[in-house]
Amino acid sequence: MSAVAIGFIVYLLVILVVGIMTAHLNKSLPDYLLAGRRLGPWVVAFSERASGESGWMILGLTGLAYASGLGDPTGTRLQPAFWTGIGGVTGVISAWLLVARRLREESERLGALTLPRFLELRFRGQDTTIRFVATGIIAFCFTFYIAAQFDAAGKSLQQTFGWAHLAGVMVGAAIIVFYTIMGGFFAVAWTDFFQGWIMIMTLVLLPLVTLFHLGGVEGLSEKIRAIDPQLLSLGGGRSGWTLIAGILGGFGVGIGYLGQPHLMARYMSIRSKEDVKVARGIAIVWSFFSYGGAVLMGLVALAYFGGGYFDDPERMMPELAVTIFPAWFAGILISGALAAMMSTADSQLLVTTSSVSEDVYHASLHPEAEQKHLLLVSRIVTLIIGLFAIALSQLPQSIFDKVLFAWGGLGAAFGPTLVLTLWWRGTTRNGVLAGMLTGFLTVVIWDNIPWGSHLYSLVPGFLLAGTATVVGSLLDRGGAQKVQATTGEQVG
Repeated sequence: MSAVAIGFIVYLLVILVVGIMTAHLNKSLPDYLLAGRRLGPWVVAFSERASGESGWMILGLTGLAYASGLGDPTGTRLQPAFWTGIGGVTGVISAWLLVARRLREESERLGALTLPRFLELRFRGQDTTIRFVATGIIAFCFTFYIAAQFDAAGKSLQQTFGWAHLAGVMVGAAIIVFYTIMGGFFAVAWTDFFQGWIMIMTLVLLPLVTLFHLGGVEGLSEKIRAIDPQLLSLGGGRSGWTLIAGILGGFGVGIGYLGQPHLMARYMSIRSKEDVKVARGIAIVWSFFSYGGAVLMGLVALAYFGGGYFDDPERMMPELAVTIFPAWFAGILISGALAAMMSTADSQLLVTTSSVSEDVYHASLHPEAEQKHLLLVSRIVTLIIGLFAIALSQLPQSIFDKVLFAWGGLGAAFGPTLVLTLWWRGTTRNGVLAGMLTGFLTVVIWDNIPWGSHLYSLVPGFLLAGTATVVGSLLDRGGAQKVQATTGEQVG
């Protein structure tokens, strides 16, 4: 057995042990879905960041930077690597400042375990329409998102061990589904904590050591400029609308952080509102290192291997690791790619499970069900969703494209409505419903029209959803219930 395989297997065993050890901590549905709201700031911060970045960063963004440099001189990418990194960090900061603390306070006050249930309780208390619409959007988008993470597992194992892509998908999916079923949110959060450290180590060490091999920044610049000087240009030689669309696309990725249900679950699970400030600082620092490292990794790989070395740029990271480091250490770093995928897929599995088991089965079908029964239902739903995502992982789209679609749908549907719900006292139930549907449908339609390819769908989706929420709320003022953003007091 190779040293790479040994390092990889040791990592997987640690993850499985965590899932088994945390299984006994789940005595109720709140334990399974939110770890009983008793996680500390370090675990929450690393879990939120690890689950927020996924295989799209460690394979997708690094591959994007390798294929098109900082600004994409070809003008074919909706999100150039540099602007995606800037937009991502900005989005993380915005989500922690605008959403985290208020959502933690309000979700506990209302007794909400999920985002759909929070929106329902915030306005009318019992409203199956708003809950079912939110649940449907989450289940639809997350199934594609989970499929992208399974695809990342398949590519990592295929590039490293020569496995068939489907075999890699099955191995990665089986491990994730197993420890999620066993340990629930406790297992997900604690495995995310360890995976977050491996991810940041991979994203920092691998590009920096490669940069040293290249002779530092000067050597890097010299080699890339020999390929194409525009690869190091922040604008990529673009001008006019092409440049503006690229910048908007990068920042569009960032605004998506405001509406991702698996990240909202982290905010809701933190031990106390006082811990939010500590967790926020940790998460922001993590983001600077991870986004910067991902873009740098693509650039150093471009300088090291040359352009066109990989048929699929998203397989670049494992090859770079085994080339630069000893095999045993490369195995650990390659685990970082699987860690990125796992830390997001497990979170999304759990959020999708909670939307079905809590928001549909428990709230509408069996409100008197015992906790043990609800736990069993949640675990069955987790398994079914995992199997469906395995099938979708075989679609031909890249990891980056699958994630961008799901990210856009969720960010547009929930980002504007959630921020307005938490900060604007005039937000109403009908306004939120209009915003969710407008944001989601805009992304779906925009991604399927010819001229939609010139701008990332989340940008118009977010703007139109925000407008629909405000207009719908203003039209609804006559008889709808309005909620005081800071206290939750009904004022109409």
